[in-house]
Amino acid sequence: MGILGKLFNNKPAKLKDFSSLRVDMHSHLIPGIDDGAATMEDSLTLIREMSELGFEKLIITPHIQGEFFKNTPEIILTGLEKVREAVKNENIPIKIEAAAEYLIDDNFLEKLKSKNLLTLMDKFLLIELSYYTPHPNLKEILFELQLAGYKIILAHPERYSYWFNDFKKYEELKDREIYFQLNTISLSGYYSMQVRKIAKKLIESEMIDFLGSDMHNPTYMEGLKKSLEEKMLHKILASGKIRNETLI
Repeated sequence: MGILGKLFNNKPAKLKDFSSLRVDMHSHLIPGIDDGAATMEDSLTLIREMSELGFEKLIITPHIQGEFFKNTPEIILTGLEKVREAVKNENIPIKIEAAAEYLIDDNFLEKLKSKNLLTLMDKFLLIELSYYTPHPNLKEILFELQLAGYKIILAHPERYSYWFNDFKKYEELKDREIYFQLNTISLSGYYSMQVRKIAKKLIESEMIDFLGSDMHNPTYMEGLKKSLEEKMLHKILASGKIRNETLI
């Protein structure tokens, strides 16, 4: 490439893989218990690809919701052992753990009272919100969680469209010491260009603490691989602010 080409070619070289993250901390790869992998074969195919993309450890986080996915810690941990056994039998070089992704809905406080929540190491709790409207008691629930010693990670904040035109809501959550986890595939435009725009704004505002694949199926995998070409992914990985490695 000539001098002018070097000066005007602003597109970064494609990242090789996600080895700098080491850990993926959001996925749906326990088969048959939520809207993620349907079969063990599906799960193993995706886990093998995640290993080939440089991940050393996956923390699988099935949905726990009051209406649709009525999973329990027992269901998830039983599924985890089956996945671990299958991964071992297939000689896939990756560590598998599990937590959960909790929807903040009307049934969540009962789960909190049970004191039986599945967390990522060091009491990190992954939560998500409705895509239609946040729970009316969200602030009170966050307070109760923090009072109980949980460190709250909000899954994919870039996907909550009711805050797109009210960015102050994100700032208020950060002021409450809520961690933000961005879906990496949001950067590739997988969901929409508007989601991609908010994802970039959150990165530019230095609000993102974790990256997650939110892996469900092969189309998610295509989006994840496509995101390796994104300039904003280069930017956030080079920032030194992403905390995935602390979950190793």
